[in-house]
Amino acid sequence: MHVFEVANVGVALPTVLRALSQQTQQRDSRNGPVFAFPGPVTTVYSHPTQRVLFWPQREANPFFHLMESLWMLAGRRDVEYLTRFVKGMGAYSDDGRHFHAAYGYRWRKHFKKDQLTVIVERLRANPEDRRSVLQIWDASVDLGTESKDLPCNMIVSFQRNASGALDMTVFNRSNDIVWGAYGANAVHFSILQEYIASSIGCAVGTYWQVSANFHAYLSTYERVREIAESNEPDPYLRREVEPYPIMCTTQRVWDQDLAMFLAEPGTVGLREPFFRRVAVPMYMAHAAYKKEKGTEGCDAALEIIRQCHATDWRRAGTEWLERRRAERVIKKGTQADA
Repeated sequence: MHVFEVANVGVALPTVLRALSQQTQQRDSRNGPVFAFPGPVTTVYSHPTQRVLFWPQREANPFFHLMESLWMLAGRRDVEYLTRFVKGMGAYSDDGRHFHAAYGYRWRKHFKKDQLTVIVERLRANPEDRRSVLQIWDASVDLGTESKDLPCNMIVSFQRNASGALDMTVFNRSNDIVWGAYGANAVHFSILQEYIASSIGCAVGTYWQVSANFHAYLSTYERVREIAESNEPDPYLRREVEPYPIMCTTQRVWDQDLAMFLAEPGTVGLREPFFRRVAVPMYMAHAAYKKEKGTEGCDAALEIIRQCHATDWRRAGTEWLERRRAERVIKKGTQADA
């Protein structure tokens, strides 16, 4: 087993891409050829709340990553909400309306209980509990099923360490390095870990990601391989950005505010600072970007995102919007020349 001990996801991506070129095998998959490690791979994040990616070559969409994480914690599985941020998400749904393996729905509703609340209650009552296991894979509906959407992450174990902080271990059957592990997964599961820790009233500890099959599609690898050759320091390590706490109130208040935010992002009366100061300006900035197809939409979005109090999300969102603005300028020039 390969083990990569890193501070955060931004450090993990170039570290593992370098190893990928030296210690991998080329294999076939249902979606095309991949570079794959010969055995399981574990990524150990010492600072999992440093979850935002800034590599321009990766083109991570910070608006989508953040909003999908909140959609998950609400226990939803509808396609419509996510297509506001990534139009093509519907292609992963079997019926065009719901996702079969939506993680948040599995966490909170699929097994006929809110697993997250049960885990919070167990770890509050007994800090030494070792039975707080979050189930995602369901053999009754997944094993042997042909679907566009089967869960890759299967099970999550939560335990408090000797210092009292909450550690989390995620077990994954098949992990895309670029789009999954060091993209969406790092955001989704670190926010889940922080949600549980904050609900208990303890610090966030270490995040282990154990991947049985760890791979990168050849076509994707070619687009990001220069990241492996870069010596660009991570913005978190340079203290240029800092994580913003997702919960300063209580689990009950947070869940209520989450429901209000998803129903109407501009809702007056949100009590949790994270929603007022981070989630709302991020959502509104993306909505402004989508509303106007020219540079005007980007300019409006860039003005709104300045209100975001989270320096990491604000920087990633600003840089993403600036790249989109540059693309629109080029497109406008090309059309003018035609």
